[in-house]
Amino acid sequence: MAYDVIVIGSGPGGYPAAIRASQLGFKVAIIEKEALGGICLNWGCIPTKALLKSAQVYEYAKHGSTYGINISGAQHDFGAVIKRSRGVADKMSKGVQFLMKKNKIDVIMGYGRIAGKGKVEVSGADGKKQMVEGKYIIIATGGRARQLPSLPIDGKKIIGYREAMVLPEQPKSMIVVGSGAIGVEFAYFYNSMGTKVTIVEFMPKIVPVEDDDISKELEKQYKKQGIEIMTNASVEKVESAGNGVKATVKKQDGSTITLEADIVLSAVGVVANIEDLGLEQNGIKTDKGRIVIDKYCQTSVPGIYAIGDCVPNQALAHKASKEGILAAEHIGYNEKKFHHMPEAMDFGNIPGCTYCTPEIASVGMTEKAAKDAGYEIKVGKFPFMASGKASAAGATDGFVKVIYDAKYGEFLGCHMIGSNVTEMIAEAVVARKLETTAHEILNAVHPHPTMSEALKEATAVAYGEAIDI
Repeated sequence: MAYDVIVIGSGPGGYPAAIRASQLGFKVAIIEKEALGGICLNWGCIPTKALLKSAQVYEYAKHGSTYGINISGAQHDFGAVIKRSRGVADKMSKGVQFLMKKNKIDVIMGYGRIAGKGKVEVSGADGKKQMVEGKYIIIATGGRARQLPSLPIDGKKIIGYREAMVLPEQPKSMIVVGSGAIGVEFAYFYNSMGTKVTIVEFMPKIVPVEDDDISKELEKQYKKQGIEIMTNASVEKVESAGNGVKATVKKQDGSTITLEADIVLSAVGVVANIEDLGLEQNGIKTDKGRIVIDKYCQTSVPGIYAIGDCVPNQALAHKASKEGILAAEHIGYNEKKFHHMPEAMDFGNIPGCTYCTPEIASVGMTEKAAKDAGYEIKVGKFPFMASGKASAAGATDGFVKVIYDAKYGEFLGCHMIGSNVTEMIAEAVVARKLETTAHEILNAVHPHPTMSEALKEATAVAYGEAIDI
């Protein structure tokens, strides 16, 4: 059967691309090798948030007396926590199945390879192959956990994020290698459940992509929670003979230390799934392990697009989703079904969120990046300790930090750490999209008492107009 658009991969980039293409009047097929919703929905964003919520509820129960609620003997059932997480993921995957039917998108299960202009060969789980034809192809094959030579994942004692979500029993101790979003989220979850956690980070600070002040605050909070942290350190080798593991860690001064634990979690980033897709055979250019695209997500071959983790820039679900919609609309524009050229992606205004406790959310430039770019800046920082809502909620850890260009008041960056800040960052994203200045943030009345008024308060600090600190 011939289609207008074929999407390879049904993750948070692929399935929105398919839906948007269908909305524009195209006949669409989506090819998926495992489960609708991809890694994010089945093994990433969604089930990890379910795990983290269970950990948070357990923390509330343990500290109920802080709120005047006496809960005695609070215990967790690790198996039930894992089961709930899987149930949430399964429900969401069924939701994507419904969306495919609703939008009349054909779902073809199997592994897709580009087999020539407008052709995708699909290999089913039973080994049978079929050829699917379509005028346009969108590659949305995502990424997977990066493996280091010194940390070969065996799925039992040296694990990746997938195994970390479904361990049959809770380990007593764990070494987490890497402190990006995946590493610090799992570190919080397992530590809250009672596992002794040590984070080993190669860079000088944890959550290395974040503003320096955010990294310092998270390190302070994690140490308070009992998590051990080693920065400027690398795991040189892991011995897994015997009951647990022994990890040889090299420190900045060149000396080594041996850490012992039940399990090592490798969380050292994501690598794109671009092998065995027929890219080279069809002239589709790649660079540094990612597919090269233009500002409309089109590859070096006209009619073939690529989106999400398999292309450059941030490996984030919401970035993939926007790219998928952009690709579909560009195809629509080419075919005169979308009546204006779609707006290209602005990779400088994509928020990042990390769902540990305290949460982290950020968008735009860090203070260092703004200075390095030559801006004269105004920086404001408002601590949640001074927030009435935060005090009432018992969530006074963290702050909101804003960075403005001193000359024009341009909103250069916003960095938050604290309770629920992942729900607050969208204000900064929209403000920056609208080219809002500090003046407009100050003059937009923010509701009180809320956590979100901290953004306005931080702006007031930057301009010497602070009321509440």
